[in-house]
Amino acid sequence: MTDTNTTAAKPASKARAAKAKAAPAGVTFPDFEAFALPKMEVPAAFREATEKGIENAREAYAKVKTAAEDATDLMEDTFETSRQGVVEFNHKAVDAAKTNADATFSFIKDIMSVKTLAEAIELQSTFARQQFDALSSQTKEMQELATKLGTDVSAPVKEAVEKSFKDLKVN
Repeated sequence: MTDTNTTAAKPASKARAAKAKAAPAGVTFPDFEAFALPKMEVPAAFREATEKGIENAREAYAKVKTAAEDATDLMEDTFETSRQGVVEFNHKAVDAAKTNADATFSFIKDIMSVKTLAEAIELQSTFARQQFDALSSQTKEMQELATKLGTDVSAPVKEAVEKSFKDLKVN
């Protein structure tokens, strides 16, 4: 029962404190001359310079905003191109690994069925030649894909940098 009385008293005391701080309705504060601002007219040249400065600031803000949006779009496009290229590169790598593993298992199966040492050496030589050719071909494909990926990723950045330098030369 004591708790309910103290909680009821707290809101009442806050309300009293707020009323005590508020000024009575009919009381006005006197104007002090020392705190009054002088009434002066702003010269037209100053007003024009201020307006021109504000307009220049707005234009600069618009340019910076546009540049930031362009940079963001460029980054998003670059990341998406990189992602797609890496996925394609990984698929090629997995395909190459599967092809090489299949060839190795086939070679092991064939080598287990040979009857003479001459057959084993011939089979080994043929397998080594085929694997060398396959690895050379796979390496060439991977190199071409990596080069294409590098070009695709760097082309938009290169274009944006060239455009920026052209814009700087114009201004």
